[in-house]
Amino acid sequence: MPVLTIENVGKLYAASGKGVPALEDVNWTVERGSFVAIMGPSGCGKSTLLHLIGAMDRPTSGRVEVDGVDLGSSSESELVSIRREKIGFVFQFYNLLPTLTALENVSLPGLLAGRDRKQSNENAMRVLGQVGLVARANHYPAQLSGGEMQRVAIARSVVHDPCLLLADEPTGSLDSQNGQRVMELITEINQELGVTVILATHDDEVASYATRCVHMRDGHLLEDPQQRLRNSP
Repeated sequence: MPVLTIENVGKLYAASGKGVPALEDVNWTVERGSFVAIMGPSGCGKSTLLHLIGAMDRPTSGRVEVDGVDLGSSSESELVSIRREKIGFVFQFYNLLPTLTALENVSLPGLLAGRDRKQSNENAMRVLGQVGLVARANHYPAQLSGGEMQRVAIARSVVHDPCLLLADEPTGSLDSQNGQRVMELITEINQELGVTVILATHDDEVASYATRCVHMRDGHLLEDPQQRLRNSP
């Protein structure tokens, strides 16, 4: 069963008293364990699509199904549970809480899901070890480099063992060296943990880490079988 199925999805935003289309008639299927890059310029609909897949917004029309769950028929409380249990998020600007240490940021999803603090901290330390940041566990975001903050954000995104990782321009605020390290880490998560990755980017180098690439243009999704990808068989 695919981890993601999108059928006839459209999204309108209100502007000046009329609907402005952000997505139009999007149909898409992503198989479990895939690593897919969505490419396109700013404003083409990449982030809007990720928000719908991540249960952070609802489509104006059509159907989005994640891991067998129809998001459109789910209540708000059910959508919260889906985000906590099935989906991980990585953003361009990290979205770490500045008053929490790296350990506390990574353990937070477990606490919000009702796990006790000891278990949440143990899980957080395990994942911080996987991203090479155990020694920085008690540092606050302001004490970390940009690359380290993004690795903490990645650790937070997978600490709950999601089936789907959504990354929106994850290297957009990083230099090339740190960007490469982050992409290698995301690739490891996909290949070694089997987490499906959907990544939005405008950077050909970043997209080349994926095994499949689609393009967005004016709210439409276009498959690009000619895209040369680093991890293609």
